[in-house]
Amino acid sequence: MFNMSCPFCSNNLNILKENDLAYAIYDKYPVNKGHVLIIPKRHVSNYFQCRPEERAAMDCLLFECREMLQHSYSPEGFNVGINCGEAAGQTIFHVHVHLIPRFKGDMDDPRGGVRGVIPDKRVY
Repeated sequence: MFNMSCPFCSNNLNILKENDLAYAIYDKYPVNKGHVLIIPKRHVSNYFQCRPEERAAMDCLLFECREMLQHSYSPEGFNVGINCGEAAGQTIFHVHVHLIPRFKGDMDDPRGGVRGVIPDKRVY
């Protein structure tokens, strides 16, 4: 099932890796070099609507892309995140997993990691 108004359902994507149910691309607006998105091929808006086999396919690509990024960029860490719903910051309503390489010094104090989505709650 495709949605032709969805940028992730477009045929004009530079796919890095794929399997039967999902694919990976570089983020068009990367947070850091190597920022990858892992996306199910079926147009589904929310991670919690994905079928178990789609989640497994995305998870497989998550590990493959981590290995690829480790060899290409040698990051010291990664953030993995999924925005589910407008209140969570989702702007493209085709579920996608962010895999963001992290490097020492890419921000002054990385403590709190993904908790930074609410800045006042990041450091505790």
